[in-house]
Amino acid sequence: MNSAIVGCGGIAHVHADALRQMDGVNLCAFADIKPERAEEFVTQFGNENSHAYQSFEEMLEKEQIDVLHICTPHYLHVPMAIAALEKGINVFMEKPPALSMDQLSELDRVKGNAALGVCFQNRYNASVRQVKSLLDSGEAGKVLGARAFVTWHREAPYYTESGWRGSIATEGGGVLINQSIHTLDLLKHFLGMPEKIEGTVINHHLKGVIEVEDTAEAYLLYPDKVALFYATTAFCTDSPVMVELVCEKMTIRMEETKLTITEKGKPSKEMDFSVPANSVGKAYWGNGHMACIVDYYDCLRNNRRFPITIESAGETLRLMRGIYESYNRKAPVVL
Repeated sequence: MNSAIVGCGGIAHVHADALRQMDGVNLCAFADIKPERAEEFVTQFGNENSHAYQSFEEMLEKEQIDVLHICTPHYLHVPMAIAALEKGINVFMEKPPALSMDQLSELDRVKGNAALGVCFQNRYNASVRQVKSLLDSGEAGKVLGARAFVTWHREAPYYTESGWRGSIATEGGGVLINQSIHTLDLLKHFLGMPEKIEGTVINHHLKGVIEVEDTAEAYLLYPDKVALFYATTAFCTDSPVMVELVCEKMTIRMEETKLTITEKGKPSKEMDFSVPANSVGKAYWGNGHMACIVDYYDCLRNNRRFPITIESAGETLRLMRGIYESYNRKAPVVL
């Protein structure tokens, strides 16, 4: 299967590293507006038949691509995905699936048989799968409430040296759409979509440097429970993400790859899903990229529907956009 990557930045290394470990995958082409980056990827991840391109359009025209991995800045995701899908090329896209609901609708209108998958890789973390199993099996009982915290650290150069981060037009937002969308996706993955959401966004520590938020909070209202969400990049370090679910039969607390399960009248049980230090992905939140990419390719080979479709990812986008909308309207948003 011939695979290509557009956007040869940091996250592309994770995709390329995963792909070169998979059988039957040929990394045939790489594209980046900085040609030296694409050349570097050919050297590091390609072979004697791999090619580097400065032009995304030229790569699509000249290469026989089965799967395109989109690892570009946010504002390029949808137009590049549409260009590839219309040529019958399968697309595996980094988050976010779009910048707006209108963009998502444009993507959804593309016809054809090519398969689009969105990389919400944290759903594939072993700890997340264990939590989902406890919920789906009924072992945990009904969920009564949930809370999630993302407290990470980003300084000015992260934005100013990127050429696109920190701008509404190119990034689409800050901590919500970039860092914590994965955790928001997990709340939806565990609890489903809320009826209403109310939230706020603010820039605390990079005023005058970026026009997007570095901190966000939200109140997710369900018919029978509530969930609280808080995310910031104004902390001093990248702390483990914490998600806690209070259920009828137990309380489940997930921090990075560790689970703590507490049942009334019983000692707490700890489960460690730590992964090897050389695993694909970021150390402070699992290694789901490898499992997610492997599953996407397995779905293609076996004509199976990849679970993180545009519909599924679109719900998470709607949840995220609802927080922005609520802040702008100064009122809850009905979902």
